[in-house]
Amino acid sequence: MSNKQATVYKTQMGGKEVIIETGKFCELSHGSCLVKCGDTLVMVNATMSDEVREGIDFFPLEVDFQEKLYSVGKIPGGFKRREGRGSDEAILTSRLIDRSIRPLFPKNFYHNVNVVATALSIDPDVKPEPLAMLGASFALSISGIPFEGPTGSVNVAIVDDEYIINPNAEQSDKSLLSLTVCGTADAIMMIEAGAKEVTEEQMLKAIMIASEEIKKLVKFQQDIKDSLNIEPREYTLNQIDSDLEKDIREFSNEKIDWILSTFDRKERNLRRKQVDKETKEHFSTKYEEKDKQIGDVLEIIFREKVRERILKDSVRPDGRKLNEIRPIWCDVSLLPRVHGSAVFTRGQTQVLTTLTLGAMGDAQQLDGFDNEESKRYMHQYNMPPYSTGESRGLRGPGRREIGHGALAERALEPMIPMEDEFPYSLRLVSEVLSSNGSSSMASVCGSTLALMDGGVPIKAPVAGIAMGLIKKDDKVLVLTDIQGLEDFLGDMDFKVAGTENGITAIQMDIKIKGIDEEILKMALKEAKIGRLNILNQMLDVIDMPRKDLSKYAPKIITFEIDPDKIREVIGSGGKVINKIISDTGVKIDIEDDGQVFLASTDSEKSEIAKQIILNIVENVEIGKIYSGTVIKTAPFGAFVEIAPGKDGMIHISKLSTQRVEKVEDIVTVGDKVEVEVIKIDERNRIGLKLIAKA
Repeated sequence: MSNKQATVYKTQMGGKEVIIETGKFCELSHGSCLVKCGDTLVMVNATMSDEVREGIDFFPLEVDFQEKLYSVGKIPGGFKRREGRGSDEAILTSRLIDRSIRPLFPKNFYHNVNVVATALSIDPDVKPEPLAMLGASFALSISGIPFEGPTGSVNVAIVDDEYIINPNAEQSDKSLLSLTVCGTADAIMMIEAGAKEVTEEQMLKAIMIASEEIKKLVKFQQDIKDSLNIEPREYTLNQIDSDLEKDIREFSNEKIDWILSTFDRKERNLRRKQVDKETKEHFSTKYEEKDKQIGDVLEIIFREKVRERILKDSVRPDGRKLNEIRPIWCDVSLLPRVHGSAVFTRGQTQVLTTLTLGAMGDAQQLDGFDNEESKRYMHQYNMPPYSTGESRGLRGPGRREIGHGALAERALEPMIPMEDEFPYSLRLVSEVLSSNGSSSMASVCGSTLALMDGGVPIKAPVAGIAMGLIKKDDKVLVLTDIQGLEDFLGDMDFKVAGTENGITAIQMDIKIKGIDEEILKMALKEAKIGRLNILNQMLDVIDMPRKDLSKYAPKIITFEIDPDKIREVIGSGGKVINKIISDTGVKIDIEDDGQVFLASTDSEKSEIAKQIILNIVENVEIGKIYSGTVIKTAPFGAFVEIAPGKDGMIHISKLSTQRVEKVEDIVTVGDKVEVEVIKIDERNRIGLKLIAKA
């Protein structure tokens, strides 16, 4: 029996050939493809449920990017030696795919849709993320699922002023920018970026270069889709009774105006609950068991009126001007035992960030695709239910929390001092105490303050701001510092973080079918003004890193030893180094290149540990004097440990200038002594002479 043949399509992405195959594998999947570039191969499958789950009132899109370590020739760590929960990187890639396709499904479409991208083979010079995003678009486009794509996605780097599409590993390492853009033939849908203080002009140029490449990828897919006889899958949309909608609009129109007549969020929420209750009670007989539809119509009217007030009258829900930032206050050094702490408050959004400094050995260990095995700077974000006034149980961080933590980490990473300047691992944790929009950018601001409070010599302070958009027909308004309601009811969430000199991170999500260059330019311009305003208010509280670290932070001593001597410091089974740690209480990390890091809150203990290590690696020379401990006696002499794992012998004749009858008359096991090296024989045995007992 011959193998089933795949249908093969080829295109170019950033000058590299990209091959898409379909029809050979996964024949029960509704849409399936293999996307290949170089030796990177990603399989993507898209499926849709036949029915809508009863009672569901949202679009249940589930996207998963699966890291398979066999793709890079690795066996997973852990007891089971199999992949478990996705790594943070896998979750972030899943979010990239989700954010790029979610706006392109019909409104009120509630069927389950699953997109699974599996990395089967990884070429270090070809990142799997843009291939997975391309594969998701292609699989959906040929599946019959109602997807209003296709989309294209690319990475962009800037190396020596050259803009590079889908850079290789070396180019990525050198780049000022790590940018991922997704779009359609007409507009930009999603942006994710980390940067080393690039200007707004550089960022905009990179995005538009990406857009041109995206248009080619979209046309490539659209031509294939048009050539195929794709049968649309049957689906239903959540329809609202037209008579019910008409009645609710007539009854509640003025009531919704009353809700919006207050700028106080708590009062507005109370009024919404009151109107919701009155409306449902009024129509309880006429529209029995249709409370859900009544609530949906009220939500639609509320959304329309909020947007109309902004578009026509430039009136925001809290009364601010379009470019006005909510009141800000911040404070530092709140927690006495923490190495650095700060709170940043903007309106009703408040974030507490803490800094913990650790030894280099405290770096996070990674088990993923690339060659990076650890990272010394970590940023984590937590949003407990009380921050939004909800009452529910605590759970582990979800995809949103991981995404927000990664965004803040990306924003601050370029400003973290290098290891040789500041040999610490750093962990920042942002606890959202209250949330009414833009908590991720508040965590960036709070983290900058905590780093400076902790004495970390950051290169420059970073601030962040979230921009919004209200668009209807040709009228477009950009909102500065959006709050929760404006995010929920608006058309864009555009987060920009950076220093006074440039951008360090961007994250943009669109709820409409994309935005163009002019809107991007306007948003970047307003974001810079807002970011610098916030930064100035932060610097009024603390304008530079403290000169000294907290007294509770570990003090780190660094020095180098001969790499060939590392095994002597470690000892058999770690015996030597563990004894040093036990005796001094100092944490010790040794790199393969011979770099030694000693961490302790007691500087004196660190110096003792350092001297012990130097004694171990020092080449013993005749004539040198050492302090040591008697570890054994024999009729012919005493053995003295002059450094861990290194000892010599004092012959009985060298214990005194007088005749010695018995070794124990002069020294016993445990005595501290000073000795001089008097000989080293061809077998490196060390001969000593007693100078004095301690």
